[in-house]
Amino acid sequence: MKPIIHAKNLSKTFDDGASKVQVLRNVNLTIAPQETLAIVGASGSGKSSLLHLLGGLDKASSGDIFIHDQNISSLSEEALSQLRNQHLGFVYQFHHLLPEFTLLENVTLPLLIRGVNTRIAQEEAEEMLSCVGLSQRASHKIGEISGGERQRAAIARALVTKPSCLLADEPTGNLDKKNAAHVFDLLLSLNQNLGTSLVVVTHDLQLANALQKKYTLEEGQLKEI
Repeated sequence: MKPIIHAKNLSKTFDDGASKVQVLRNVNLTIAPQETLAIVGASGSGKSSLLHLLGGLDKASSGDIFIHDQNISSLSEEALSQLRNQHLGFVYQFHHLLPEFTLLENVTLPLLIRGVNTRIAQEEAEEMLSCVGLSQRASHKIGEISGGERQRAAIARALVTKPSCLLADEPTGNLDKKNAAHVFDLLLSLNQNLGTSLVVVTHDLQLANALQKKYTLEEGQLKEI
């Protein structure tokens, strides 16, 4: 079975003015279809940097990233955007929903960007809002719903395109314990029901331990634990 994402000898160095900081050193990682894995480590260890590289949101200093066998370093920005829209979903600690739009409009947007017919896009968005338990909130704007509901809406938006892989950066980090548990259960159930691979950067060891694989980043190197 071909991997969804394959990172090969990935390194990332940031220029900090007077000095250079290497946050990733020769990282190798393969993400298989329907696989779930967690990346843990201390703050500043490079977890988010790695996730951004895997999703094509930043460029590596050296090494290669393949998404569905395509080396993304050789793609134009437009082709890379299309590849992300087709195969990847993103969820962050903060929801990044657009406050002037309703939940339904927010979740519909990725499909409209893809060029899907408006009526079909709305139907698929309604179905995904139902999957995350937000059907009754579809016409609400962001200021009218709770933090947990906002994060569930962000997950619906990330998954409405039916991506091969969901990349989640501290998806429960901004939530209280109850809502964190709800989002945590939702991610696992969607992985099972939709077959979407799941890569989670997290400080939440309960979430990390529930996933199939767990990695730590130490001194820029990725190790399975």
